[in-house]
Amino acid sequence: MPHPVPCAVPYAVVPYAPGAGPSAWPEELRRIAGPEVLERWGAVDRAPHAPRLVTVPGDGGWAAAALVTARPGTAYAKIVDAVGDVPAAARAVVAYAEERGLAQVVWEGWTVSGEDAAAAGFAPLRPPLPGGTGEPAGPRTGYVRWTAGEGVAEPAYYRQSTHFSCGAVTALLAQVRAGVVRPESLDREAELTLWRDATNFPACEPVGLGVAVRRRWPSSSVEVFLDTEEPVLLDHLDGDEREWRAVLQRASRADADRLGVPVHGRCLSLAELREAVEAPGRCRHVLLLVSLATMQGFDVPHWVLCHGAVPGAVVVEDPWFNTAAGETWVDAHLLPVADASLDAMSLLGGEVRVRGAVLIDGA
Repeated sequence: MPHPVPCAVPYAVVPYAPGAGPSAWPEELRRIAGPEVLERWGAVDRAPHAPRLVTVPGDGGWAAAALVTARPGTAYAKIVDAVGDVPAAARAVVAYAEERGLAQVVWEGWTVSGEDAAAAGFAPLRPPLPGGTGEPAGPRTGYVRWTAGEGVAEPAYYRQSTHFSCGAVTALLAQVRAGVVRPESLDREAELTLWRDATNFPACEPVGLGVAVRRRWPSSSVEVFLDTEEPVLLDHLDGDEREWRAVLQRASRADADRLGVPVHGRCLSLAELREAVEAPGRCRHVLLLVSLATMQGFDVPHWVLCHGAVPGAVVVEDPWFNTAAGETWVDAHLLPVADASLDAMSLLGGEVRVRGAVLIDGA
């Protein structure tokens, strides 16, 4: 999709006051933003995502403004809403993103029309698949504009229905993108059935996840990368609770050997990850285990699907988003994560840091 050449738009970045109600907003903003927009902006504490207002000056005040947020460690900016002169606000946010070297701007479809988004150079995002507990929270529509080139091909998005089934969902999303699984068959039954096959109770560790993928789809090439032979994801447990899960992990390694799933005892490098997802003519995906400490503020292991790359960032699908911080599916879908951030957040553990990944190659 060709991007309109942006006009030079003067803009200013104004701090956003987390939790501020509509009455606390500057008069310049209340003149151009409706009460329902300001109510939505102040309904949650967006502080974890560095909320800010990108404003465009006008006669006697602001001609336009946009509330902009983003997860830490990522390479995108999200427009929650643009108010006033909407085209000017969109141009200002795009300029803001380009000046900061961000790969992408996304726009939640609360108030913007498809026509106005297209006129600003934004393409519509695919609506998310119905989640296991109903439609994902957030707007029904969303839009994306890559700051350079065409970005990457867009997969389907599905939100995990539990706090522990992220590994199963990323594997299913990879197979949907590869054409092995029909999008309409990705539902809670499929999610929990694959999780049951892969789980180390309740988490999915890398070898068990790789084995479950091979069992479910024998024609798919699967490789596991894990730079330790010790049990993983058990630092929070001790005694018998740790030991019986370690037994299951040893059993998964025996299953991998029996099924011919390679378990490489080394770290998958970021360069290798990028090479895998960028390979021309191949449909390769990396299920990557990361900590949510950077993006969400709590050090919990979590699986994401790496499926593409742009300069300076790897593009992932995150099957979970934090509604308490104002996130919607637009934050978690087609998400560019800065290379250095992804490299750091995918090293997990205590004193000894390890990286776990599952590479799936085609059907």
